[in-house]
Amino acid sequence: MRIGFHNPYFNGFGGGERYTLTLASHWSKSHDVVLFWDDDIRKEALKRFDTDLSRVKIVQNIFRGKNLLQKLFNSRQYDLIFFLSDGSVPTTFAKHNILHFQVPFKSVEANLFKLSRFRAIVCNSFFTKVNLDPIVSERATVIYPPVNLEKLRPGKKKKQILSVGRFSTAKKMQILIETFRTGYKAGRLNNWSLFLAGGLLDSDSDFFSSLKTLSSGLPIKFLPNVSYSKLVELYGSSMIYWHATGYGESDPTQAEHFGISTVEAMASGCIPVVFDGGGLPEIVTHKKNGFLWSTTGELLDYTVALESKNVLRTTLQKEAIQTSKKFNEKKFIQSFNELLNKITK
Repeated sequence: MRIGFHNPYFNGFGGGERYTLTLASHWSKSHDVVLFWDDDIRKEALKRFDTDLSRVKIVQNIFRGKNLLQKLFNSRQYDLIFFLSDGSVPTTFAKHNILHFQVPFKSVEANLFKLSRFRAIVCNSFFTKVNLDPIVSERATVIYPPVNLEKLRPGKKKKQILSVGRFSTAKKMQILIETFRTGYKAGRLNNWSLFLAGGLLDSDSDFFSSLKTLSSGLPIKFLPNVSYSKLVELYGSSMIYWHATGYGESDPTQAEHFGISTVEAMASGCIPVVFDGGGLPEIVTHKKNGFLWSTTGELLDYTVALESKNVLRTTLQKEAIQTSKKFNEKKFIQSFNELLNKITK
């Protein structure tokens, strides 16, 4: 089959891009796969995600312009096109089409004709599906993002807290820095350090600078555009994982829609202490495999408790590792292979 992948955020290298590129990499083993993009991102994908795209071709992004006739003509040359939605639904004449949502858009720009061209609609979590526009959510199925568990192992743990995500306002890293400052100045996080790692776009450089200013005088280290190998090392050596996306927000689109980095941390024996919102409760069960917090006071209290209670820490770590297996890459691939067989019969 000739399969195309369109994702308007390929250069962001976030969870949605890993989702898309993992599937593209797998299907390229048995199909002719292309990415609709104007820059060659294959080397960067290998660095960031350890995802092999050597069999995948990069072709002109036919969905970028406004020439509808050209889009229709080009799209009909494909047996299947996988679209990651930005809140809109494209017009396509490919033989089969899959529409994917990473974000629970309240209102999706679509009409019945456009939707009729899609044989399947997929969400990354039940949180996304439940909060998505009913015009698409009623047909949607959930396939959780993939985690390559073979690469993730607990290492020698240090008094180290890790948070992973894009350096953007949505990830609330400023909240984590302020909470760490409070605990550190009060003597509750003595000898602890905080590592903040993730993708950084040029458009977020000012915000990134403000985070570095906010962390002045604290044992906080920043790792922008970190390699996957370094990230695996950090997961293995960190004792606790923090996540604050969604804190103080009421709009579902501003929540953490799943939380793939949380699963990666858990697979590495890094205990999650994450905000109780979005798709994170689908991963973390409070006091069973980690902690869910609602206030920054709780975030700090749960973190301090983990330092002093060895038995609790050991129990949560074992449960976290076990839970992470639910989201392995093999299940992800199996689910999409079954979907592909179903819609192309």
